[in-house]
Amino acid sequence: MARDVGRLRDALSPTTLDRVSRLTRPDWSRTTTGRRIAAAALAVIALVLAIRGDQGNDRVDVVTVARDVPPGTVLGEADLRLIPLPVDAVPDGAVHSTEGVIGHTLAGPARSGETLTDVRLLGSRLAEAAAGPDARVVPLRIDDAQVAGLLRAGDVVDILTADAEGSGTPRVLATNATVVLAAARDSGRAASDPAVLVALPEVSATAVAAATMTGTITVTLH
Repeated sequence: MARDVGRLRDALSPTTLDRVSRLTRPDWSRTTTGRRIAAAALAVIALVLAIRGDQGNDRVDVVTVARDVPPGTVLGEADLRLIPLPVDAVPDGAVHSTEGVIGHTLAGPARSGETLTDVRLLGSRLAEAAAGPDARVVPLRIDDAQVAGLLRAGDVVDILTADAEGSGTPRVLATNATVVLAAARDSGRAASDPAVLVALPEVSATAVAAATMTGTITVTLH
């Protein structure tokens, strides 16, 4: 009797080896559940990757320059090309339609393939970027062709004129004007066209515009 009780106790109290064997023995229900969980996890991962892939493939049309273009060019259809770019590669201010660009003047030189933005064109946005929200663009006719030929878009200059009384003493009309267009003399523009355009705050722009009608204008570079 005592021997039977001992055997029953051993059966009800498994050894450590028995426990390890049971844990490592394949269990059909546990294996099936694990496979289902793994399959569901893989499906979720695949869905996330698909969504991210679709977002990365989103593209939008932008206007680019079809060939090298010099500053002061009035843009035409032959100068422009519409191409799709990934959304995250589109720069701020990019132009998305050629209709809004044709007939506008390019402020600086542009390379073939360059994405065209609003501040690359003469206009209020370029003036604002150069000289503040109340900025105006003023044409300068600089008599000294050598001085005018030195200027490039982005240069900062002071604008001077001769004293109205004829004393020869220069008078400063405006300081810190930003050149937004400096067309080369040999670019095919008419001689009467302004060779230099500068951006200035409204008050200074008015004074400079008035002085250009009566006096000789020159600039000094910073």
